[in-house]
Amino acid sequence: MSEPIISFRDAAKVFPGGRRRPEVRAVDGVTLDIETGEIFGVIGYSGAGKSTLVRLINALERTTSGAVVVGGVDLTGLGESRLREVRAGIGMIFQQFNLLSSRTVAGNVAYPLEVAKWPRGEREARVRELLDFVGIADKADAYPSQLSGGQKQRVGIARALATNPRILLADEATSALDPETTREVLRLLQRVNRELGITVVIITHEMDVVRYCCDRVAVMEHGHVVETGGAYEIFSNPQAPVTRRFVATSLRDRPSDETLARLRERHPGRLVVVGIDEVTGSTRAISQVLRDQGVEPSIVYGGITEVADRPYGSLTFELTGPDDAVAAAIARLREVTGVDDLGTAARPAVAPAVAEPAVVEPAVVEPVETTPGGSPGRPGMPGTSGPQRRPGGGPFGGPTGFVEGDH
Repeated sequence: MSEPIISFRDAAKVFPGGRRRPEVRAVDGVTLDIETGEIFGVIGYSGAGKSTLVRLINALERTTSGAVVVGGVDLTGLGESRLREVRAGIGMIFQQFNLLSSRTVAGNVAYPLEVAKWPRGEREARVRELLDFVGIADKADAYPSQLSGGQKQRVGIARALATNPRILLADEATSALDPETTREVLRLLQRVNRELGITVVIITHEMDVVRYCCDRVAVMEHGHVVETGGAYEIFSNPQAPVTRRFVATSLRDRPSDETLARLRERHPGRLVVVGIDEVTGSTRAISQVLRDQGVEPSIVYGGITEVADRPYGSLTFELTGPDDAVAAAIARLREVTGVDDLGTAARPAVAPAVAEPAVVEPAVVEPVETTPGGSPGRPGMPGTSGPQRRPGGGPFGGPTGFVEGDH
């Protein structure tokens, strides 16, 4: 196996305190490898240390202890001259774009080439090539004030690619953008990765960004990396409590307390939440398993999305039939997937956890009627939730990913 392009070895960054403030351990003993050619996401809530971590990669922040190795070079103790050589292979884009307002689009992209002392003819050719690649060749003579947020970020990406870096760091690069523009920028980052072979590291607080384009992800909390894994594995089997909260806020595939109460008023049968993934198969196959046990199933709520091009989510079924047949059907389902038995209105099997509204909403595979609601979590896992941010649509637009009704 090839050597990781970025390696953190028990890396720590401590900001010293003062008379009235304690020291801050922004990054605390992180050991992590990022492989060549992947899109790697680092996710965490505000203050988790993710932005400090990414700044250790280009030594905008120096480690207090431990080491960061980039392209086989240990950055610990490097002088500024050698650091400039390493940084030449690392591009970076930012949430607020950081464009020079007095320069045109072409001038902004040309700036790092001027610093690198490229000949004028080569600079101009490279700028034209990059503006065409990011889709704003017609904006070469415009100024940043004349651009939309998405266009500004495209300029930022072109500028970051100017010197042919091996690594591109994206620090909350989509946080200031609307849903559709976010999707466009993420598609562009995927092109950067696939067509140019550049390793992309994305810092974000939005799980849907991870879901949409990352190969692997690290979850940070209080300066620590608490969990790492493939994007699908993180969604389908989150281990750390903070990861479960992130997953719940992205999927919102289970009914909230309020929605569950409404469902119980309309559906007197047994309610069960069934996990859906590539192993369990289609909803039709699950319904057939239930019917084979002498039970009539109706989908009353749920949401299914895609993670790494694979289906994931859950559906809430109302099961009607003899008690022994329903019990047998639930037992059969538990052989192949996670199942939460919510019981009936008269005999609830579990008291649902109090769910806060979620942050983001997923794309839908099989929507019937959209409805608001929180997400206590994946069947078979502890309930989690987070604060509401975008009612009425996911972070990339489109339906919310809920179904509610008789099916």
